[in-house]
Amino acid sequence: MASTLSNMLPLGTMAPGFILYDTVSGEELSLFENRGDKATVLFFICNHCPFVIHVNDELVKIANDYTGKKVSFLAISSNDVLKYPDDAPHLMRKRALELKYPFPYLFDESQEVAKSYDAACTPDIYVFDKNLKLVYRGQLDDSRPDNGIPVTGSDLRHALDCVIEDKPNTRPQKPSMGCGIKWKV
Repeated sequence: MASTLSNMLPLGTMAPGFILYDTVSGEELSLFENRGDKATVLFFICNHCPFVIHVNDELVKIANDYTGKKVSFLAISSNDVLKYPDDAPHLMRKRALELKYPFPYLFDESQEVAKSYDAACTPDIYVFDKNLKLVYRGQLDDSRPDNGIPVTGSDLRHALDCVIEDKPNTRPQKPSMGCGIKWKV
């Protein structure tokens, strides 16, 4: 299985704004209107990637655990759906409902949002503070498909706890690894 590492956008980067179609509600949602009072988490994910499939349940658990702590979550798929039809919006909606995503699942048809975040892979994870300044980017945890390490979300959970408690995150931030975003040609 081919894998791509995340690009590790510089810490302190301000979150680029966007308005994207939410495949679940059918509405256009903006980052600014859906940010959290403490933190905002963006997941670049897709339906077909085995790395995302491997962590989907934990993404749902983390969102359920932290939404009540004034953290918002937004998932974005930026893949070229002509070449990867499993990632089409109607199937994104189906996946979100099946897995009970407690967050919007947004479609980045133009791929401009992924480019503005320098997203490279799925999953690619970003945590922004209450001012939408980047405080974490990287992996969920050390688990990968077939490596035998349990999925715990430990890296993301630690980053969120630091933001909520207003403490610096002094742990090394490791790049995420997954399927490369399927760019249009």
